[in-house]
Amino acid sequence: MALLQTRVATRSTGFWPVAFAFTVAMAFSTVPAPLYPLYGYSTFTVTVVFAAYAVGVVASLLLAGHVSDHVGRRRILLPALGLELVAAVLFLSGTSLPVLLAARLITGLGVGMITATATAHLLELNGGSPARFEIVSTAANIGGLGVGTLVAGVLASFVDAPLRTPYLVFVVLLLAAIAAVTLAPETVRHDPAYRYRPQRVTTGRGPAHLAAATGAFAAFSVFGFFTSVAPGFVAGTLHHPSRALAGLIVFAVFGGSAAAQTLTTGIGARRRTTLGLTAQAVGTVTLVTGMHQASLTVFLIGGILAAAGAGVLFKAGIGTVAALATDRERGAALAGIFLIAYVALAASALAIGLAARTTPVITVMTWFAAALLLLLGAVAALIRRSAQP
Repeated sequence: MALLQTRVATRSTGFWPVAFAFTVAMAFSTVPAPLYPLYGYSTFTVTVVFAAYAVGVVASLLLAGHVSDHVGRRRILLPALGLELVAAVLFLSGTSLPVLLAARLITGLGVGMITATATAHLLELNGGSPARFEIVSTAANIGGLGVGTLVAGVLASFVDAPLRTPYLVFVVLLLAAIAAVTLAPETVRHDPAYRYRPQRVTTGRGPAHLAAATGAFAAFSVFGFFTSVAPGFVAGTLHHPSRALAGLIVFAVFGGSAAAQTLTTGIGARRRTTLGLTAQAVGTVTLVTGMHQASLTVFLIGGILAAAGAGVLFKAGIGTVAALATDRERGAALAGIFLIAYVALAASALAIGLAARTTPVITVMTWFAAALLLLLGAVAALIRRSAQP
């Protein structure tokens, strides 16, 4: 009994170091967001750079997101954090477009390996209640995305070398994250007989699965806008060039999403989906209204509400897919949802950036909002259909 208690305590002490590493990795992935206007590239070029990140995440999810189940969590987390460190050094080496593209692609490769692996590691290390795991994993994942923009925006506003100092800070944090994971206990025994195969991806069949997939696409389309185009819009069209403000806005959006996911933990999947749909729809309309009125306040309120709804909708979709899939299909089904989500992340940013080359960004966002509302309507219809006997 004493030996068992010692093992449980050892695992529990590894929970917070992994949570710290997870947060640092996700925060680093959004460091460039408030800095993009300082690089001097066009909106379309910025969206291409952002899309390189999303491509890296998708490729990594397909090729390596599942491997830790067989070789161990730390064997994947440590190389993934190493990739993030390489990306940080690349950012420090220059500001040319090829350097930015390479750095963002490598960042995406690392994040794709980290997201599922760190989440599983936290679940296995959790010595407390299930609620602790859900709250901390959500805060590290979605909340971490907001922390990166806030730290980068504040540093870029108040210290010298705004395109270097944020990355130097994260070099130190990533080294600390690597040390934290190194010290954390391993929770998966390495299988020497394992033969590598890429992740088989499926999203399942039926209206419930289709609703979850469509909801994931709609949710991450909003996130794509805020991590690529929104900082430039605030600096240019709304005439608020402060990097700290840009970071604060994106932080508020992702913070709202994380808080909404946490606060709806005890709500049923069907009610949670309805709440997410409503909040995202109302928030999207408010967001575009703020853009037309050139009102930062209305724009921010709409963004927080839309992102909160998107977070709740995505969480409900994940829960639906996990519940409907069999044990042998669950990993593949979840991989399919994440794949669709990150495709939406890249597609929305690229579509908005491409359209903005010839059309005012406010007009582009109006059409984007209309398409998003149609998607949300489709999700609602599919949910009603799935409820029919």
